[in-house]
Amino acid sequence: MPEQLSLIRRGIRLPPAGWALAGMLAFYVLAGLFGRDPWKGEDAIHIGTAWQMLSTGDWLAPSLAGRPFHEPPLFYWSAALTGLLFDWALPAHEAMRLASGIWIALALTGLYYAGRELYGTDSAAASPLLLAGCVGLLFHAHDAQPMLIALAAYAGGLGALATIGRKPRLTGIFYGLALAACLLGAGIAPTLPLLAIAPLAWWLSPDRRKAAHTLLIGLGIGIVLALPWPLALSLLQPARFNAWLVAELAPLKTPLTALGLGKYLALLPWFAFPVLPLAAWTLWSRRKDWQTQSLLLPLSFLLITLLLLVWAYRPNAISSLLLLPSLALLATPGALSLRRGAANAFDWFALSLFSFLALLVWVAWAGMTMGVPQTLADRIVKLRPGFSGELDLIGLLVGLAASLWWIWLMLRVPRSPYRSLVHWTMGFTTWWLMTTALILPWFDYGKSYRPVAEAIAAKLPRDKRCLAERNLNSTQLGSFSYFADLAPVNHSTKAGKACDWLIVAAYSEDQLAPPGPEWTSVWQGNRPGERRERFRLYRR
Repeated sequence: MPEQLSLIRRGIRLPPAGWALAGMLAFYVLAGLFGRDPWKGEDAIHIGTAWQMLSTGDWLAPSLAGRPFHEPPLFYWSAALTGLLFDWALPAHEAMRLASGIWIALALTGLYYAGRELYGTDSAAASPLLLAGCVGLLFHAHDAQPMLIALAAYAGGLGALATIGRKPRLTGIFYGLALAACLLGAGIAPTLPLLAIAPLAWWLSPDRRKAAHTLLIGLGIGIVLALPWPLALSLLQPARFNAWLVAELAPLKTPLTALGLGKYLALLPWFAFPVLPLAAWTLWSRRKDWQTQSLLLPLSFLLITLLLLVWAYRPNAISSLLLLPSLALLATPGALSLRRGAANAFDWFALSLFSFLALLVWVAWAGMTMGVPQTLADRIVKLRPGFSGELDLIGLLVGLAASLWWIWLMLRVPRSPYRSLVHWTMGFTTWWLMTTALILPWFDYGKSYRPVAEAIAAKLPRDKRCLAERNLNSTQLGSFSYFADLAPVNHSTKAGKACDWLIVAAYSEDQLAPPGPEWTSVWQGNRPGERRERFRLYRR
């Protein structure tokens, strides 16, 4: 007990290392993975796909609600596996979402070793803390998201290539693992930057002959690990293989446009905050050393990745995740070499912002559970009609513990180049944990398709017979499959036209109209709080 009290009084030691750093990063990884349904969007799609793999036992190729889903399989394998291992302790969707936590943990670990190799032991902790502190990563890091595998592969690949002159054997092994994981997890296009950066790593190596052997070994390992799946798919299901290959190559046939570059550059200032301005400061403050490996490797990888995104992807937040590992590495020296005024301003901003946001969470919780203040309580019900907040003792205790942790962190973090960075990343994580512990039910109530799926299933006969659908998107298909074990067929197909039940999704009354006079409406509804999107179930 005296040792624990001494630790509380002394505070955290900087730079964080060992179990202290691991605990801080684990805090980030786990916050937000639990306590909610699969949400509208990517989360529902990928959990529905993993659930299909787990429930049917078909692990060869992903399917969504009984339809071929032309995506690489590694994320769904990992999600189905965590679902299988932890379904005794967690709801299936939370057990499957653990796979995202594993891939994020691997990304943070890979970036730690990359930072240690490029900038030294004292700077190593800054790289994963910077990645974890990115605004754009927080929300996707806690969703079911295959692009997290590419994030881990990029971080691990950069860490491997940084050691090419010192540990060539480990470089070859981990570079090969990164190639295989990226190809099987995210596809052909995201793997190209890992291949394109290899010549630069070879050129920067002090022993280029040994480096060439190392890279060839890594390439061989990647091929050996990645090739069995497409070979098996081409032999057992050639039509599925051809469709997957067409889907993978389609983005690479699009022309480069300046408009795409402009959209990514417009997205990054908020998505990659605070690493973007810190990376810019690194480049400016070390502009005379830009030819060194510590700057040239992450900078070149950043530019190669940006070129790939402009070429092969529609500008969006998910594809922008691929820019974050190299930006976090570039920002590492800048974050630890800020001038005193800038460091104090960054620290003050982090403390003020997340203290204010934590206070807002408590105010929202009071309005949601106790009806105080009344104006806020009325607004909460208006935005989520039918929602009734209940006191969750576990959530309350987690929120109180997170608040006490934040207060202790503000008072006991010593002066150090790491101080502002620790306050930013841990403040961001604490706010997210408080949000998920205290007011998550309100978000969950409006973002889940569970009420719609269960209402439709309740109207169908027990044998479910044949159910067709019109205008359902991938999110809805994945949600209906997971929540109610529904796999409707497209109404425009021959099988769909033979069905006696039809579910329609639409945003207007005209789109909700039945396909003919022989159809009778038996149910209609929508997600709570959703004013435009509506569903209607018909029976012939």
